[in-house]
Amino acid sequence: MNAHPNSILNLRRLELAQSTRVFRARGSKVIRCDHCVLPQADCICNDKPAITCRSAFCFLVYKDEVYKPSNSGRLIADVAPDNHAFLWQRTVHDPALLALLADPRYAPIVVFPHAYAEDHRRLDSPLELETVQAGRIPLFVMLEGTWREAKKMFKSPYLAALPVLGIQPQQASRYLMRDAALDFQLCTAEVGVEVLTLAQEQAAAQALADYFTTFCQRYTVVRPHLVDKQR
Repeated sequence: MNAHPNSILNLRRLELAQSTRVFRARGSKVIRCDHCVLPQADCICNDKPAITCRSAFCFLVYKDEVYKPSNSGRLIADVAPDNHAFLWQRTVHDPALLALLADPRYAPIVVFPHAYAEDHRRLDSPLELETVQAGRIPLFVMLEGTWREAKKMFKSPYLAALPVLGIQPQQASRYLMRDAALDFQLCTAEVGVEVLTLAQEQAAAQALADYFTTFCQRYTVVRPHLVDKQR
């Protein structure tokens, strides 16, 4: 099992400790692993990949998303050691987030559909950026929430000047825990696989894809009705 921090899970623990109300997700009575958030009997902690990954990830997380056991972004944070998570707020901008985006070691890139970005901001590959070519670490900004919430986050002023990497999925999502708002819309972990592939980190992409498969299989045990959606 790898031991690097998972920023999404750390953010989840912090929010749970500070919360004044109890978040009731489906299966809220299930006794869950404190680390992978799956039921203890279906824990995937021993399946965490131990892989080298240079790419960095920054997760902007909508308030309720941080509590949901179905969140798949945390799988990326298990694969990429350089990961950061921040709770998104419309009017309050976390100084640590702004400092991360301005850190000269990184080349921040928002991952979002090109249809919502101006032409000059659109990237088909992170390797197109001169800053990445010059050795900066690509920092992929992932917007964690529902589709409606993600569109709100994309309009944040501190993201407005950043390049936007669009993903062109070639097949439908295998993620059945939530219904997609759009055709061929992928969950965050699946987007992460595509992003790592574009960054030419094939080993990390494959490790994440395999880990995601395990996550889906174990989650199906908890919610067996999802098996019918696969047929």
